[in-house]
Amino acid sequence: MLGIFSISKGLASSSTFVSSSAIRTLYTDAVAIHTLRPAPGSRHTQKRLGRGQGSGRGGTSTRGHKGQKARSGNGKPKAGFEGGQTPITRRYPKRGFTNVSEKTFAPVNLDRLQHWIDSNRLISTPDRPITARELLYSGCIHDVKDGVKLLGDGATYLKTPVFLEVSRASQSAIKAIEKKGGKVTCKFYNDLALKDCVNGRTDRRSALPVRKNDILWYTTWKNRGYLADPPVPSSSKSSTAPATVAHTSP
Repeated sequence: MLGIFSISKGLASSSTFVSSSAIRTLYTDAVAIHTLRPAPGSRHTQKRLGRGQGSGRGGTSTRGHKGQKARSGNGKPKAGFEGGQTPITRRYPKRGFTNVSEKTFAPVNLDRLQHWIDSNRLISTPDRPITARELLYSGCIHDVKDGVKLLGDGATYLKTPVFLEVSRASQSAIKAIEKKGGKVTCKFYNDLALKDCVNGRTDRRSALPVRKNDILWYTTWKNRGYLADPPVPSSSKSSTAPATVAHTSP
């Protein structure tokens, strides 16, 4: 608004003649509180009912004579109402429940993994481990679901060191891969982090586990969780332990 007043003041003080209509146009075209209006056609006149016969909507107020839809209130039964008979939601028994915390993982066995490596469909190095993205785009799995779980079936066919970063891994699979010189890391993925992993997006930080079961899983070295600290060898423990001094009695 200060800019408009300064412009009009400058026009009025200049030597050139400015008509009042030009200044009025300047004020009306500017966006201000007093010039804001709803878009044409965005607002409609309220439908007024029960205002007499002359209004065209009097008497029964467009509801007709009697019936369920002519009554006051909503005029519609609740969802599932079947006219008074026992509804279908009560006619059939319910058993079990739906676990909202359940996760379905895409399984990958070691024999299938070795076959994909022999076919040059998968390549793994310590710096670039195999993730859900490589498994999906190579055709080793057809859907990542809630993550990838490595299973130990076909461990006898495994013959090359493999480096993987998956959601879960069985103990037999971890033992077989580490026996061949490979490495398995179990990393937590929520829906967004798994989507970023599949799309190859690295500009966002992955979420940490918040459920107790997930925290316990990924902080346990037995499961090769990425939040777990590797065990300290016994030799280093003995070297770092403080030396004990034997005291002799006088």
